[in-house]
Amino acid sequence: MHRALCPVETLYVGQRSRAVLSCTLRGHVDVAALSAAFDAMTETNPPLRSRIEQDGTAHLLRVLGEDERPRLITRTGEGTEAYAAELNRPLPVGGPLSRAVLVSAPDGESHLFVLVVDHTVVDGHSSIALHNALWDRYRALVEGEPTPAGSGSPGWPEPVSRLVPDADAADTAKYLDARLHDVRSHPVELVPYDATAGEHADGAGQIEVRRLTLDAEHTSRLRRRARDAGVSVHALIAATLLGTARRRLDGDGPRTLGCLSPVDLRSRLSPPLPASALVPAVTTHLQTLDVSGTAEPLDLARTVHGRLSDFLARGDHFHELRITPEIPRTPALQLATVIVTNMGVVPGPRLPAGLRAADVRLVPAREHYFPQAGRSPVMACVVSFEGRLSVEFPHSTACYSPAFMSAFRDDVRGGLLRLASAAAPGRAATG
Repeated sequence: MHRALCPVETLYVGQRSRAVLSCTLRGHVDVAALSAAFDAMTETNPPLRSRIEQDGTAHLLRVLGEDERPRLITRTGEGTEAYAAELNRPLPVGGPLSRAVLVSAPDGESHLFVLVVDHTVVDGHSSIALHNALWDRYRALVEGEPTPAGSGSPGWPEPVSRLVPDADAADTAKYLDARLHDVRSHPVELVPYDATAGEHADGAGQIEVRRLTLDAEHTSRLRRRARDAGVSVHALIAATLLGTARRRLDGDGPRTLGCLSPVDLRSRLSPPLPASALVPAVTTHLQTLDVSGTAEPLDLARTVHGRLSDFLARGDHFHELRITPEIPRTPALQLATVIVTNMGVVPGPRLPAGLRAADVRLVPAREHYFPQAGRSPVMACVVSFEGRLSVEFPHSTACYSPAFMSAFRDDVRGGLLRLASAAAPGRAATG
């Protein structure tokens, strides 16, 4: 049982990138039920129990044999160390494209659950949906609720590149020519690696994450500030990141920076594609801006918001998907100073009585970083679980030191708090 990868999916093969979902739990976990729930997820979703194979110049997914399929891994340990270990543990080449791990404290009342899935078969929205569906299944098993009867393996989810509207090849070629002209005419500047990274010139660094969170009140205030300014929260965050990156470059004059915004295609397809479909249903929007050292965040936010809105209104997100095969040949099509994801407001898992989620996180990680390049984009993964904003900054210590990324994170937090503090008075969110 196999399926060929489409161009969008193939783009992730060489990157070896993965979504890392984690959930810190308090209370009793029924390990047998959690194992059964994960087995049910892998049975229902063939990509999770598949491997990537090369087929000539193309690639395909092939379902693994019963003895090779992923099973829940359990062990005893401490949550912080376990999270760092799982973040740095790649999915094996030629092995399953998912991994589930439960690490429990010796007292059995504190746990870390980590779900890792290759980005070849998921995006941010589908990985969150999968995580929540797994806990829905667990809750049903623990509480004795009816669960769907096993009916064998379903068909493969349709690749998103087959679901976009048809287009004239000449229009796509014209769009590509314009994009190539833009990236060649406006090369962007990247954030230089800091001096400490030179100690890891051989590339032997670790993936670490710096994180900022806002409580429900400040998250609500930031949303209100965005609404009052006529922009999205995404635009406010992107503007804050651009300003923070600009302050890491010399001088005060304008410098050409790039902002890459992933664009979810699921709601823009007809019919819409549910988040439960395990495919990467995402494209990107790249815009370049001249940013000075004294740029006003709201001015930047209005530019980011307006350009992204125009991009979507023109339907260029579908053209961007169609030119995906060109990206390996011309990486500048996706080269930006900052990469700002936007998962929006999403629910956390619904758990049975006696078990609660103290924290939920989504972090992208990849296998290959390039310290020899001397500079790179800064990635910010933005999501609001249960109404509380979280921004994750994954990085390799071979490129950016923990101190550098901590300062970058703190600078962004300060900017967001200043924006939130300027919001008009109103009732804060409570969830």
